[in-house]
Amino acid sequence: MLHMHAVSKAFRTELVETHALRAFDLNVAEGEFVAVTGPSGSGKTTFLNIAGLLESFSDGRYELDGEDVRGLGDDARSRLRNQKIGFVFQSFNLIPDLNLFDNCDVPLRYRRLPAAERKRRIEDALGAVGLGSRLRHFPAQLSGGQQQRVAIARAIAGSPRLLLADEPTGNLDSQMARGVMDLLEEINAQGTTIVMVTHDPAMSARAHRTVRIVDGRVSEASAGAEDGDAARVEPPARAPAPLRIVAGA
Repeated sequence: MLHMHAVSKAFRTELVETHALRAFDLNVAEGEFVAVTGPSGSGKTTFLNIAGLLESFSDGRYELDGEDVRGLGDDARSRLRNQKIGFVFQSFNLIPDLNLFDNCDVPLRYRRLPAAERKRRIEDALGAVGLGSRLRHFPAQLSGGQQQRVAIARAIAGSPRLLLADEPTGNLDSQMARGVMDLLEEINAQGTTIVMVTHDPAMSARAHRTVRIVDGRVSEASAGAEDGDAARVEPPARAPAPLRIVAGA
């Protein structure tokens, strides 16, 4: 699904060269749930931006779902990102002036899907995260946990092969955070590959395995808390299934 080999990213000015990633290697198989941890400034955000085709890299090779992305132009990268990747951010990134339905509709419009297909996907996705009765509510009318569920619904409405989550529980209290993690686990169980950046050990322990980044390199990897073997966890090989999630509000 996601294969990076010797990926490097350097930011250069006239006087300084800063390496965000150095010979970075990571393989994520289809169906895995991988947590990425590490200290601030270690390269986690740069890795996630490169994985999500939001940022280019200096050297190395990155294949997403079997396609080498290095030589793709901006339009091709945008299409690949829109078709295969979903994003969930710490700050939700909802548009305050749009209701929940329209927030979920924005990325689907870029794919030029028919209106009836968009409506079905949005209603299914919001229903799956327990907010099917609040299609016309606005973000300000929801709790933080509910807003994060909307962000997840917006992502899964596009049926992504890969879901990238950047500190998805960082702005939530412990109870809301557990609810969001329950939802992510259910999405993963239906076949969607998830890569989640987190600082929370309790959240990373719920992934299949944890990858730690230090100084732009993979420092270590371990199995999740439910698997005592530190070897790589083999996930089930399956494609994403239709939404069947039932979650509370």
